[in-house]
Amino acid sequence: MAEFKEISPNAPAGEKLLNWVDNRFPASKLYKEHLSEYYAPKNFNFWYMFGSLSLLVLVIQIVTGIFLVMHYKPDAAVAFASVEYIMRDVPWGWLIRYMHSTGASAFFVVVYLHMFRGLMYGSYRKPRELVWIFGCAIFLCLMAEAFMGYLLPWGQMSYWGAQVIVNLFSAIPFIGPDLALLIRGDFVVGDATLNRFFSFHVIAVPLVLLGLVVAHIIALHEVGSNNPDGVEIKGPNAPKDAQGHPLDGIPFHPYYSVHDIFAVSLFLMVFSAIVFFAPEFGGYFLEYNNFIPADPLTTPLHIAPVWYFTPFYSMLRAITSEMMYALIACVVIGAVLAVAKGKLPQLLKGAVIGAAVVVSAMMLAIDAKFWGVVVMGGAVVILFFLPWLDNSPVKSIRYRPDWHKYLYAVFVVNFLILGYLGVQPPSPIGERVSQVGSLFYFGFFLLMPWWSKLGTPKPVPDRVTFTPH
Repeated sequence: MAEFKEISPNAPAGEKLLNWVDNRFPASKLYKEHLSEYYAPKNFNFWYMFGSLSLLVLVIQIVTGIFLVMHYKPDAAVAFASVEYIMRDVPWGWLIRYMHSTGASAFFVVVYLHMFRGLMYGSYRKPRELVWIFGCAIFLCLMAEAFMGYLLPWGQMSYWGAQVIVNLFSAIPFIGPDLALLIRGDFVVGDATLNRFFSFHVIAVPLVLLGLVVAHIIALHEVGSNNPDGVEIKGPNAPKDAQGHPLDGIPFHPYYSVHDIFAVSLFLMVFSAIVFFAPEFGGYFLEYNNFIPADPLTTPLHIAPVWYFTPFYSMLRAITSEMMYALIACVVIGAVLAVAKGKLPQLLKGAVIGAAVVVSAMMLAIDAKFWGVVVMGGAVVILFFLPWLDNSPVKSIRYRPDWHKYLYAVFVVNFLILGYLGVQPPSPIGERVSQVGSLFYFGFFLLMPWWSKLGTPKPVPDRVTFTPH
C-alpha cells in the first residue's frame, strides 16, 4: 500500500480534494504519464492529427449509439419502423441518427488516413510492432462493428448485404454450412440474426474495441511516438536534458492537445456540413435502397457493401475459376524463387516445395468462392505481418529511394480503384482490373522483403528536423 501524502490544512479546497483522490487513485500520476509529462516528437505534422480524431469519432459513436438504443427495437417486424420513429417522432432523433451514420463513415476515413500515415513513416517498425498489431486489431473490430450495425436498420440493402456476406461463410469446406447457420441463428437472415447482430454491435464488439484502444494507447506511450523522420527521441543514445527529458520532444499537453483542438474544429465543421446538408452523401453513406423496408422476396438489382468495405469486396469478386490458375502460377513462382534465391536449409526448401504443391492442389479442388473469402480476409490479415515484411534500412518514406514513394502512390491509387470497382455492378472490364489490382495489393506486401531493400536510402539525420512556427 502506498504511503499517504499529507497536505497543508490551509490548502485550497480543490488541492485537498485532488490529494484525497491521489491517495486512493493515481489520477495525477496518469495525467502526468500520458499527458503533461508524455514527451512527443516536436516535428509532428498534420498526419498525426488522425489518431486524436479517431478517439473523437469513437466518442461520437458511443454517445449517439446510446441514445439510438433507447428507441430502437431489435425485432424484424418493427426494426425499420423504429428507425422511422426515431427519424420522425423522437425529438432531435433525426440528428442523432444522421450523426451516427455519418460517424460510421467518418470513423473509417480517419482510421484509413491514420493507417496510411503509419505506412508512410514506418510506425510499425521496431519497437512499435505491438502498437501496430493492436491498431490492426482495432481495424478488424471496426469492420465487424460496422457490418453488424449495417443490418440493424432492416432496410432492403441491409438485409441483402447481410445475406450475401453471411452466405460466404458457407463456402468454407466441412464447417461452412454449420458456421453460416450459427451466425444467422436460422436458415435465412431473420429475427434471430437481427438479435444476434444487435447484441454484438451494442455490447460485445464495443467492449473488445475499447479494450484494444486502451492497449493501443498504453503500448504507444510505453515505447513513444514515431515521427516523420523515423528518428527515436527516447532511445539510450537520444539527446536529453538534465532531467532526462528528450531534447527533441515536447509535452503532449498543452502543446499537442491545443494543436489537436484546431484539427477537431476543422473536422467538426466538415462533419456538421455533411450531417446537415448531405447525410446520405449521394448514396455512399446511406444507400437509397436502405430507405425501403427489407423484402426477402425481392432481390435488389445490384448488391454492394458500404464504401469502406468495397476494396475488399472487389478482391472477393475478383477470384473466379479463371483467376485460380493465375493464383496457382503465383504460388509456384513464389516457391521456386524462395528455393532458388532464398538462403534456406535443404529441409526447409523441401517443405516450401511441398507446401506449394499442396496449396496448388487445394486451389484446383476447392471452389473459387472459398478462395475469394480467403483473399478478402487475407487482405486484412496480411497487415498484421507488416513489421516483419519491411526490410528497409530506414523507417520513414522521407529517406527512402524516390521510386519507393511512387510505389506507395500506386498502391494508394490501386486501393482507391478497387474501392470504386466494388461499388459498381460486375462487368468484364471491371473484373479484369480488380484481378490485376488484387494481385498488385498482395504483391506489394508479399514482395516487400525483397523490394524494400532495393535502392540507396538518403542519410537519416541524428535528430529530428524541425522548423519553429
